[in-house]
Amino acid sequence: MSKLQGKTIGFGLSGSHCTFEETMPQIKRFVDAGARVVPIVSNTIMTTDTRFGTSQSWQQQIKELTGEELISTIPQAEPLGPSKLLDVMLIAPCTGSTTSRLANAITDSAVLMAAKATMRNLRPIVIAISTNDGLGLNAANIAKLLAAKNMYFVPFGQDAPDKKPNSLVARMDLLVETCEAALEGRQLQPLLIERFNY
Repeated sequence: MSKLQGKTIGFGLSGSHCTFEETMPQIKRFVDAGARVVPIVSNTIMTTDTRFGTSQSWQQQIKELTGEELISTIPQAEPLGPSKLLDVMLIAPCTGSTTSRLANAITDSAVLMAAKATMRNLRPIVIAISTNDGLGLNAANIAKLLAAKNMYFVPFGQDAPDKKPNSLVARMDLLVETCEAALEGRQLQPLLIERFNY
């Protein structure tokens, strides 16, 4: 039996549109493992069409994969705290903007409210970073979260060091494994990985 059987996963998606295609199959892995997946999305997903897909198409895909309605506002996300619904809160992808706001206790989106609600209940937050600024100004925010209680990272590395030397991206195929470890109070290792071989 999967360690995720019967667990409720808050699956937060912020606006790193280029990683959505890689992230969607992982939602299915959680569902197939017997978890309930509660989708929580940033305003960007609700409003922005990009070359990677339309807002409407991503919303529809998430709903079909999870069988749940999207939580997209702060008032919708706030009850996650008192209800203690979530066993773990995953943010995948977690942009540099969301990373910096999480590290500095700024709650201005549904995803960040859901994270705050989970922290209130002393339950794990799992972060799958996808940011062009991970080794730039955002390095300080990542370090702050690495040292924080109940924060866990999906193993990550540089995705294009020749073109974007500050860019860091998590291995989205390790979302399930990282959440399983986090529920046991463990950081999945190794944390720093070679994201792509050259």
